[in-house]
Amino acid sequence: MPTVGAKRRLRLVDWFNRVDATYRTELRELNELNFGRFDAKLEALESRLEARMAAFEARIIRWMFLFWVGQAVTTVGLVFGVVRLTGR
Repeated sequence: MPTVGAKRRLRLVDWFNRVDATYRTELRELNELNFGRFDAKLEALESRLEARMAAFEARIIRWMFLFWVGQAVTTVGLVFGVVRLTGR
């Protein structure tokens, strides 16, 4: 038969276990809430980044095309200049 001190210790341990379970549950709920907010912010950031990357890609393609046209005009001009200088 347990002594009075042992019963008190067991009740104290049970109380600590209940408190621990309560805090674990609250912590889990808080973590899930924080993760949900973080996930929403991450998705918003991802969509903004995708939009900026698409705009950047369009600008780069435009500048590449302009550079290519400039190079083609320069090359054609040089070919005509060389043909004209050689007299053919």
